[in-house]
Amino acid sequence: MKRVTAAILVNRDRILIAKRRETDKRAGKWEFPGGKVRAGETPRECLAREMKEEFGIEVNVGGFFGETTHHYESGPIKLIAYHTTWIGGSFALNAHTEVKWVTPEQFHDFDFAPADMPFVKKLQQKGIWYKLIADDQTKN
Repeated sequence: MKRVTAAILVNRDRILIAKRRETDKRAGKWEFPGGKVRAGETPRECLAREMKEEFGIEVNVGGFFGETTHHYESGPIKLIAYHTTWIGGSFALNAHTEVKWVTPEQFHDFDFAPADMPFVKKLQQKGIWYKLIADDQTKN
């Protein structure tokens, strides 16, 4: 089973979501960005590397947010999400066609990849969302 990471990247009262390229699997779907864990790499190391490669930014990978398993036609993945903070760098779109900063109330406007849906639902719970915002504001 592939292990894949996802950033729950909070900035003020918004979360970063990214749209997959038309040439990718699940083309045009929105996701919490991240990527595949390489051999010998921890999920946190993977997420920091992927954010640098995909967006050109430095992040602090914080607390564990959750994990889910999804069975795609290409095989199962375990998606592991962490609360992540942007600490430096300017955004570049190296692996996605678009990014947006949105609130959980806006999630219904986006077509998310199926593996990301459990995190979408979790973030729509007010208590979870307000805690992430509060945690992020204490770091800035």
